[in-house]
Amino acid sequence: MNVDLRNRVAIVTGAGQGIGEGIAKVFAQSGAKVVVATRSADNGQQTVDDICSAGGEAMLVQCDVGRRTEIDRMVAETAERWGRIDIAIHNAAIFPIHSVAEMPDEVLDQTLAVNMKAGFWLTQAVLPFFRAQGGGRLIFTSSVTGPTVAMPGTSNYAASKGGMNAFIRTAALELARENITVNGVEPGYIMTQAMGLLADEEELKEMASMIPIGKIGIPEDIAYTMLFLASDQASYITGQTIIVDGGSTLPESPVVLRAFYEEHGQG
Repeated sequence: MNVDLRNRVAIVTGAGQGIGEGIAKVFAQSGAKVVVATRSADNGQQTVDDICSAGGEAMLVQCDVGRRTEIDRMVAETAERWGRIDIAIHNAAIFPIHSVAEMPDEVLDQTLAVNMKAGFWLTQAVLPFFRAQGGGRLIFTSSVTGPTVAMPGTSNYAASKGGMNAFIRTAALELARENITVNGVEPGYIMTQAMGLLADEEELKEMASMIPIGKIGIPEDIAYTMLFLASDQASYITGQTIIVDGGSTLPESPVVLRAFYEEHGQG
């Protein structure tokens, strides 16, 4: 599918590395002018430089999306630069690990602010532009963790992503008659810098062996799914989340699945 996003402006939060970087680059390759919004100026500038070196257009906005005023500023700078906003992608997230019993209030508050409340604020900030232009696309990076599966130590993260999915459905209903679609993508294991810090090479191989497709995903797997949701071809899809996980949430027991693959020479 050839998606043409020329003359469209896309905001991507958390675009300095990982999944967000992949989204920004894929959208730029399809012709979009991309706002690289990130807390790290160095990472964000590298993403911008890579896009521009490849012939695309991008601008950096250093921004802490956990603060409403920062999101409002980012949107204002985007409008000042390019005069319009067509696609807003809330991808930025944090993943602090704490048990339920030991979850500090400040960690819970920050997780909910960055992962979930920022989605409310970004939606509110871009709505005037979408309405003036007769439509737009809101897309969220959710997760299988929370809405679909659970992982010890991530109750804060899981709650933020579960809340995000509920927000997607409600916002989609409220905005459907205005030609504004609201959708999300739920990634499974994706190979990013953060993933590389959580597990060594042998552990990553073990994780990959538990995934039906047999490998850990890459940021572009998420980016191309979002590209479809941003396209004209997806204009009749709203209020949905798409799981992109190589089938990892399908097995009742990954151990039994691996035994099956080994028995049939697919291990």
